[in-house]
Amino acid sequence: MDGIAGRKPALTWAVHLSVALLVALWVLPTLGLFVSSFRTGDQIATSGWWRALGAQEQQLNPIRVKGQEVARDGAFVIEGTLFDAPGATVSRWGTSSREPAAHAPGDTVDLGEGQTLRVDADGAYVLTATASTAGTRLPRVFATATTPPQFTLDNYANVLFSPLAGQSVGQAFLNTLTVAIPATVIPILIAAFAAYALAWMEFPGRALLVAAVVGLLVVPLQLALIPLLDLHNRLGIGKGYLGIWLAHTGFGLPLAIYLLRNYMVGLPRDIIECARVDGATEFQIFTRIILPLSFPALASFAIFQFLWTWNDLLVALVFLGTGNDQQVLTGNLVNLMGSRGGDWEILATSAFVSIFVPLVVFFSMQRFLVRGLLAGSVK
Repeated sequence: MDGIAGRKPALTWAVHLSVALLVALWVLPTLGLFVSSFRTGDQIATSGWWRALGAQEQQLNPIRVKGQEVARDGAFVIEGTLFDAPGATVSRWGTSSREPAAHAPGDTVDLGEGQTLRVDADGAYVLTATASTAGTRLPRVFATATTPPQFTLDNYANVLFSPLAGQSVGQAFLNTLTVAIPATVIPILIAAFAAYALAWMEFPGRALLVAAVVGLLVVPLQLALIPLLDLHNRLGIGKGYLGIWLAHTGFGLPLAIYLLRNYMVGLPRDIIECARVDGATEFQIFTRIILPLSFPALASFAIFQFLWTWNDLLVALVFLGTGNDQQVLTGNLVNLMGSRGGDWEILATSAFVSIFVPLVVFFSMQRFLVRGLLAGSVK
């Protein structure tokens, strides 16, 4: 009875649970990165992204008392506030790093030398002195405060338009687009012609060429980096966009030809034979029949190639360089990790900018992915 057709497998619940777990493993970090990209550095450092909508209690950086000194009732008074934005509440405060929570809001503390300080719950403070404090070093306030949720677009403004680590992420974003788009289109154009020839045209050595393509799939690209760079230097193209386009084209062609040939072989032979009987040339068959029918396979490879070139670092370092006018997003993020490793808001925003375009490309074309990958597997 276990093999009856139409009966659901006993472990269907395990499959569904595994799929849900895999989805959560991918979605939750992406969601956390997105939320963190709009938060301030202090809130990222003190609480997880899942608490972004709630109030945060945190130890503020020491704030030095400042303000305009005013003579009042025979004393000199300085008034101000600890917070730039309203809504925060002081829970404890102190004037020494050894006892940062020694006093409660509203307490008046004697600082010595005729000075007293009061800090209220809303962050307002009053420093009173019997003698003028002009030219003297004013005390610092260590406060533990509960702050409301804070979201800002300044992170994106800093990342996209301000120079970080010697170059703006916005410029690196444009450089990556300049690399990824041609490095995706060029291999598809070349591989489509080659795949059609290997699938439907009869010529000597076709089987050997197919075997060579399959063999090239397992060759590590690291083996070709130095010889290929040396060839580029001999040809005079050196390090530049043309060199990296050609490099990505060479590394991507085996997979492209393999996927497209498998798909084209599975197309109905009757359509092609009828077109030949009607007098269509091979080029007309290719452009008017094969290409439209092969769009799922083309889109499938385009996803893989675009994601590979967009996230690439090694090939970009070898064939493009690290100059400010050539650096790609991955290289820029490496520099940010070294120079701004403590600025979590900058790193989170930069990382989300780097994955935004691949996410758009994948979800807009993912319906063609499975159809293209399964091409040729079933007759």
